Amino acid sequence: MLPTPVTLLTLETSRVQPSAGPDLPHTRTRPVHWLATAAALAAVVATTVMIQPTDATATSDTAPLAAHRQAGAGAPDPEKANYPLDCGPWEAGVVEHGAADFDGDGVAETIAVVRCATEGGTPPSGVFVLARGERAGAPPRVVRTLLDPAERLSVDDFAVRGEVISATLRGYSSQKVPRCCPDQERSVSWQWTDGDFALKAAPTALGV
Repeated sequence: MLPTPVTLLTLETSRVQPSAGPDLPHTRTRPVHWLATAAALAAVVATTVMIQPTDATATSDTAPLAAHRQAGAGAPDPEKANYPLDCGPWEAGVVEHGAADFDGDGVAETIAVVRCATEGGTPPSGVFVLARGERAGAPPRVVRTLLDPAERLSVDDFAVRGEVISATLRGYSSQKVPRCCPDQERSVSWQWTDGDFALKAAPTALGV
C-alpha cells in the first residue's frame, strides 16, 4: 500500500516530485518543498479555473510563445501509456488530457487525468505528465506525477493553457461524508517555471 502523502488540501506551493525513470529532456532536478497551511484536514480537496475539452490540445491567446510551443509535434498518446495505478480487475481510463511543449524542445508533452474505469462510484484520479517513449514504438513514459491517486481526489475543470495546467480538485472532510458527494474543493494550478512544475493552490472551500 502506498504511504499517505501530504495532501493538496494542506499545501500552498510546491515543486512536483519526478516519477521514477528518465526525466523530461530539459529539466533540472530540484528538491520538493511542501509549505503547509495552518489547518490540516483529514480528507483531500480541490478547486476550479478553466474548462478544457477532453480531446483538445490547449491554446493561448495571451501567450504567443506558449502557443508556439504547443504546436510542437508528436505529443504522446495518453491511451498508450502505462500508469502507476492498481485498478484490480479494471483498467486505467483516461478521463481528460491536453498537451503543450513545456521544456521547449519542439515536442509537446501530454498531461493526462486518469482513474480506474470501475463500474460504479467515483474512483480517485491521478494527473500525470507523459513524454515520448525512449525508442520508436515504445509507449509514452510517465515522467511526472502531479496528483497522486493515493490522495483520493476527483479532478474537474481540467485545462492546459500556455505553460499552466489548472484543475478543480474535490474531496471529503471526513469518512462520514458519502463518497458520492464531495464537500470540499480547491483550485490548483501547475506552472512550468525554471525547468520544473510549481504548484499553486487557492484556499480550500468547505461545504460545497
